[in-house]
Amino acid sequence: MKRSLLSLLIAGMFAVPAMAFEPFAVRDIRVEGIQRTEAGTVFGYLPVKVGETLDDDKAAQAIKSLFATGFFKDVRIEIEKDVMVVVVQERPAIATLNFVGLKEFDKDVILKALKETGIGEGRIFDRALLEKAELELKRQYLTRGKYAANITTTVTPLERNRVGINFNIEEGAAAKIKQINIVGAKAFREKELLDLFELTTPGLTTWYTKNDQYSRQKLSSDLEKLKSFYMNQGYLEFAVESTQVSISPDKQDVYITANVTEGERFRVSSVKMAGDFAIPEAELKKLITIKPGDVFSRERLNNTTKAISDRMGKEGYAFANVNASPEVDKEKRLVSFTIFVDPGKRVYVRRIHVTGNTKTRDEVIRREMRQMEGGWYDADKVASSKQRVDKLGFFSEVAVETPAVPGTSDQLDLNVNVTEKATGSLMLGVGTSSTDRVILSGSVSQNNFMGSGNNVTIQVNTAKSYRTAVFSYTNPYFTQDGVSQGFDIYHRTLNTSSTAVAYYRSVSTGGGLRFGFPIGEKESLGIGFGFDTTSISTDSTSPQRYRDYVEKFGKTNFSLPVTFSWASDGKDSYFFPTKGTFQKAALEVALPGADLTYYRASYQLQHFIPLNQKFTLMLNGEYAQAGGLGGKDLPFFKNYYGGGVGSVRGYKASSLGKMDIDATTGEEYRVGGNRRVVASSELLWSLPGMERSFRMGVFLDAGQVYAEGEKLDIGEIRYASGISAAWLSPVGPLKFSFARPLNKKDGDKAEAFQFQLGSTF
Repeated sequence: MKRSLLSLLIAGMFAVPAMAFEPFAVRDIRVEGIQRTEAGTVFGYLPVKVGETLDDDKAAQAIKSLFATGFFKDVRIEIEKDVMVVVVQERPAIATLNFVGLKEFDKDVILKALKETGIGEGRIFDRALLEKAELELKRQYLTRGKYAANITTTVTPLERNRVGINFNIEEGAAAKIKQINIVGAKAFREKELLDLFELTTPGLTTWYTKNDQYSRQKLSSDLEKLKSFYMNQGYLEFAVESTQVSISPDKQDVYITANVTEGERFRVSSVKMAGDFAIPEAELKKLITIKPGDVFSRERLNNTTKAISDRMGKEGYAFANVNASPEVDKEKRLVSFTIFVDPGKRVYVRRIHVTGNTKTRDEVIRREMRQMEGGWYDADKVASSKQRVDKLGFFSEVAVETPAVPGTSDQLDLNVNVTEKATGSLMLGVGTSSTDRVILSGSVSQNNFMGSGNNVTIQVNTAKSYRTAVFSYTNPYFTQDGVSQGFDIYHRTLNTSSTAVAYYRSVSTGGGLRFGFPIGEKESLGIGFGFDTTSISTDSTSPQRYRDYVEKFGKTNFSLPVTFSWASDGKDSYFFPTKGTFQKAALEVALPGADLTYYRASYQLQHFIPLNQKFTLMLNGEYAQAGGLGGKDLPFFKNYYGGGVGSVRGYKASSLGKMDIDATTGEEYRVGGNRRVVASSELLWSLPGMERSFRMGVFLDAGQVYAEGEKLDIGEIRYASGISAAWLSPVGPLKFSFARPLNKKDGDKAEAFQFQLGSTF
């Protein structure tokens, strides 16, 4: 059958028909050459339908539209009598993407980046997009400092009009910063200024931090730090004039030069206030920390305006504007400031919205809020609310926003967005230790039981030296006012034959009911009532004092312990605090009328001091004392022991204090004491990107245990130093330490590596 052929090609932005034809009414439309594309897709782009007239313009428009889809590399229209035949040649589809030599990146990261350029498995292949993909790959390597990375691509045709694309990558070594120069600095030594920079030349830790690899973002941040440093030293006119970044011909070394102008050093001549204060001006003036005669400091000026703004916010002026306007006298090198205060309207909180809590009930979060709906906005209460929610320990992130209510000038909403994290753990394990051949352990713990905020723990441990079965339950909001209630039931067996403690065997069964009463925003009182039955067994290797005690009071003793506690928690975080003070005082008294009467009292003071954005100094001190009551001795199994995690690291657990010598074997044992002193200081820091899950430290521990009748001899205190690591692992908080005793004496037992699972720190 003879066809009248039209070859219409698109050139540039328009189509030109190869030959003209007489317009005609289309009786039918047929599509040829399609393999993957649906015929309906082609019909959808045609400007003419069956029964309509086809002319030169519509034919050219049809070809142009089909080319624009990107699906076809060739399109032509043929006419067979009154039938319009659309003949297409499809572009191939991408079947596979392969990478050879890819080491620096995860393959999924690169696939995602290429997909954004239009290259991906199953997509239409376009060579122009392939060039764009190569550039994107090179850009990815540039972000890692690999300027010499070389990328070549190979396109392999496959059956069914498909192609496979291979990226052959020669990554090369990352370029390192060879030198950083600051030109124009005269007031300070260049080394002092370079210490402010995050970017640096290769060093001991740069293999991990990558700070020896050039980054435009890091350089901008470093230059801002440099400017802030000068501004805080009085150099009001300091400026970074230009920066140059160059790379060596072999693309292995990077050179950075910053050209700066220091200007003159200025002092403050006066500080005034103006505007509508809304609260007494005298009160606001107390917040001004920069005074006449001081060297100008941008940081102190910003702190002043922030303090005034926060004070206004405490009174409900959430949108207060506080700005400092300078007047500069260049000849005298003086600057004066007028702090303008515009409180705006007093604002109240319309609604509190809680989002992100997929498990935790709304009420668990809302009961921690100190800012109330319908109340005047209070910046301190908002900050306190965020801190209290964070200290629950249920969330990895807590974010608070205060957007204005659209269409109003005196209302805002409080949006609390949380990111849930695992709050429960199931542990089943078999292990060994230096003192116990086999340890079988199992525990189920849920700090946020069914999203209620309640704690439920079931724990079973069995080993050569101890066996434990415990069930605990705590409801932190037994009443709406925040009174907590909890109870414990336990059964414990202790055999000290494989430990540093003198031999005895005890079996204890008991339980108790406890309550907590909030007496302030950060303070609480606690009281508990319990019962305990303890059976003691000794043998000929036990110290004589142990055998005498059993002879005097019997093998089985019953006690009714009552506990009192006071706690003040001002830390800013549950697991990894950076500032604040924690205090706790506790007293346990075994009531008269039972077999045992005694007391145990303790006090702990812990203080976190932020040194800068990276480092925190932790200071900790503890003192504990115990004794008998009503003419009875303190039960020896209620003695304190020292050494190990939570005491003096570097010494074996329970290995400090007075010793007894077995008359038969001559072996030395620790018997503990009725007083314990512990002190420690620790410099803490987090690793980049792991601020909320991992923290390291270097520490100095000191402590000792003193027996009844012994003096608190400072010379007997043991010291140790070392490094520590704390990790919020999937199975619970872990704490590790590697320490070395500093004044180990005869009889002391050192233990370099120690760890603890499930501790809070």
